[in-house]
Amino acid sequence: MEHVLSARSLFGTTMGFHIIFATLGVGLPIMMLAAEIIYQRTKDPHYAIMAKRWTKAFAVLLGVGIPTGTIASVQLSLLWPGFMEAIGEVLALPFQLEIYAFFLEAIFMAIYVYGADRISAKLRILSLSLVSLGALMSAVLITNVHAWQETPTGFEFVNGQFTNVNPWVAFFNPLFPVTAFHVATSASLTGAFVIASIAGYKLLKKQRSIEEIALHKKAVIVALVVGGIAALLTGLNGHSSAIGIYKYQPEKLAAAEGLFETTANAPLSIGGYVDPETQTLKGAIQIPGFLSILSTGSTSGVIRGLNDFPVEEWPPLYIHILFNAMVGVGTLLIGISFAGIAWKYLRKGKEYPKWLLWTFVLSGPMAIAGIELGWVFSEIGRQPWTIYRIMRTDEAVTLTGNMGLFFLLFIGLYLLLGITVVAVLRYYFKRHPLIHDLGKIGK
Repeated sequence: MEHVLSARSLFGTTMGFHIIFATLGVGLPIMMLAAEIIYQRTKDPHYAIMAKRWTKAFAVLLGVGIPTGTIASVQLSLLWPGFMEAIGEVLALPFQLEIYAFFLEAIFMAIYVYGADRISAKLRILSLSLVSLGALMSAVLITNVHAWQETPTGFEFVNGQFTNVNPWVAFFNPLFPVTAFHVATSASLTGAFVIASIAGYKLLKKQRSIEEIALHKKAVIVALVVGGIAALLTGLNGHSSAIGIYKYQPEKLAAAEGLFETTANAPLSIGGYVDPETQTLKGAIQIPGFLSILSTGSTSGVIRGLNDFPVEEWPPLYIHILFNAMVGVGTLLIGISFAGIAWKYLRKGKEYPKWLLWTFVLSGPMAIAGIELGWVFSEIGRQPWTIYRIMRTDEAVTLTGNMGLFFLLFIGLYLLLGITVVAVLRYYFKRHPLIHDLGKIGK
């Protein structure tokens, strides 16, 4: 099993790195579009400056997201040949459509970047709208593959062979609507809170002009409004997710809640840890009946426990911690957004206190951590299956061993790329400080 662990570690590291750029690649265009729309409605030049500067950052991140996505695609073929054979037979459609989504994003990104000063306001908004649409479509289409892994449909599996394949039924698998909505809202909140984080940090600096302060305050509000709405929608989507997991992956729900015995009026467990030896959840706060309500709509709903399933098909029990951490991050982000908006409109004229600014600064890393936690929870929670109840992970993996060296090489590559991204962004914005853009207002 060593080569299975090596393959999972290598691919997991690649995806963990790529998902940051992929998520911001969806979230930042939405923020750029919001700033552009506000500028066209108000003619406040601060919003035009925001859109312009966020576009430059987006272009750098896109330049890294494309090669890391390519690496992930190559690794899928090399590390998981069994899985890719199944994808080729049943679910090639999302990968084919994703090419068109990328072209849509790239073409209109070029139009916006190089032609923004030459096209009308309506065309500027249209261009950014299509950039956002293309980026979102790319994310949704790739996520569709993940949803199919969780709820594989559109085929019959007979004697190890995929037969009677219907690619559209596979495409519109049961969990696709839930995951598509989730990736849209979670990416939007991540892009928004990263902007809030940067603007909050800038407001903490002492040497600032009045114009800079005004712009960063506006950026904070735009980010908190977009991020707050997206975070709230992501949380509400959790109800649909609970229903989906209850219907299609009951052992995953049981592991996430640390529930070993089948229970009616099952409680929702917050915090704590699972003790596998005693098969108990220790130190958790429990809300009676709430898990049954979320999953079935009734307190009398029965939730199946882990002991209903073979031990070898249990997900790793630490996913309870991952799940709680993910939900905790989302809850905190909702609170931060509402606190910031409330302070702005209830304490008019009052500067943001330092403690609140620091929460803005932390919100960006928290949002990225939430994305990582959610992805890891989803992937780990499906184990030991690559395709749920069809193909096990050890059946999909390559037989090639000795991948330790490649793992170290890719770790080094991702560190280099990460450092390069930070260096390029710092270099660009040092060469083009905000004060220069503000100085052009009215000229």
